Amino acid sequence: MAAGPFAFLRGTFYRWAQTWAGLCKEAAAAPVVLAVGDLHLENFGTWRDEEGRLVWGVNDFDESCYLPYTSDLIRLATSARLAIEASHLRLDSAAASEAILAGYTAGLKAGGQAFILAESHAWLREIALGTLRDPIPFWAKMDALPDVKEPVSESARVALEHALPRPGQAYRVKARVAGVGSLGHPRFVALADYCGGRIAREAKALVPSSALWARTPDAAPEIFYQAVVDRAIRSPDPFVRLQGHWIVRRLAPDCARVELEALPDPRTEARLLHAMGWESANVHLGSRTAARPILQDLRKREKGWLDRAATTMARAIHSDWERWAEPQPKR
Repeated sequence: MAAGPFAFLRGTFYRWAQTWAGLCKEAAAAPVVLAVGDLHLENFGTWRDEEGRLVWGVNDFDESCYLPYTSDLIRLATSARLAIEASHLRLDSAAASEAILAGYTAGLKAGGQAFILAESHAWLREIALGTLRDPIPFWAKMDALPDVKEPVSESARVALEHALPRPGQAYRVKARVAGVGSLGHPRFVALADYCGGRIAREAKALVPSSALWARTPDAAPEIFYQAVVDRAIRSPDPFVRLQGHWIVRRLAPDCARVELEALPDPRTEARLLHAMGWESANVHLGSRTAARPILQDLRKREKGWLDRAATTMARAIHSDWERWAEPQPKR
């Protein structure tokens, strides 16, 4: 998070939940959907569906909650603006916001469509295949994870074993630290040999979205991860399941996010942001009656509203980051 506002955004969704509606009052007055919550540029990646096809889309719903649809769009556009400032993207921020909004609107009007990287989306398939990790360093990285020294909780053990291919499967348990927004959430990885190859399953502890905490501290502690995955327009990862308060998934070289540095030119950047907007619509369409009121709301909004809101939030994040990153006096 100390690296800059772009990383700081990823690690502070709780702060976004506290401030965004007050800073973007007009945008926050919008239809409510089951949203991603912690949406940003690095929250998209690939997985294999039950047919073995490579799929691309949102791959983290830890902070999923009922929110105005605009929260996801503004957060995605804000992350694009901060990525541009950090030289991760080369197009300008207004064009980034326009691409996101155009993709989102088109996705809603079309009724959504999952990104199956087989017959369609050749340009995105090339990018995704170009970023798939070599299995040799991937498994070396898994092996280098520290062994779990303390006994794994019964709930985590059951969650991991349920995700393995057969009962009684022998496995080793490793501890893992990953991401930014979910730091501090316990993660356990089960490594095993299966049919002549390596497999890995991860169990990560979940808590209710911090949007619930920010809005209603005494709200019921509900987790929406499985609900949003089940309802969205997507071809799901069959290994991603909520087991108690653990989210379990398959780890593999072909389960990877698309790296921004892999994009060849600004035209591809705009195309990817358009796809991110469309995929956001895929998620929001899980709220079945939301499309019409959202499209009506979008028609009422002035041109450039998304970029203006992203500018406001980027400034707030810069201010928070500068206060957070300044040296603390020695005691």
